[in-house]
Amino acid sequence: MSTAELVPFFEGPLQQMRELERQLHAQEIEAELAKPPAKACCGGGCGCGSKLQLMVRQEDVPRVAQLMQAEWLAAVEREGTGGLVPLGTPVAEGAEPPCPACGFVGPLQAGACGDCGLQLE
Repeated sequence: MSTAELVPFFEGPLQQMRELERQLHAQEIEAELAKPPAKACCGGGCGCGSKLQLMVRQEDVPRVAQLMQAEWLAAVEREGTGGLVPLGTPVAEGAEPPCPACGFVGPLQAGACGDCGLQLE
């Protein structure tokens, strides 16, 4: 497959990117690892760790995103921090939406979650 057919989906450390690539291949999703473009800070000596990009076909992006979300939700369940509301769940009119980080339902305090402090406004 030519890398011209692929788009960058995710960037991270070598081990994590290899594991994601392996998982995608197991799901019969074509993926390759590539060197990301140089960043302004990476002139040498900046302390950035080596990273790779996970490249997938444009048409596979929604499927890859869905697999990553399912993996994240499974990790949340394993850790016992369940009770989070999946993205896109409708909120009743007049009700407070849950915090996307911790699931807390309640009014914001200075634009942040009243439980974990995530800045939302």
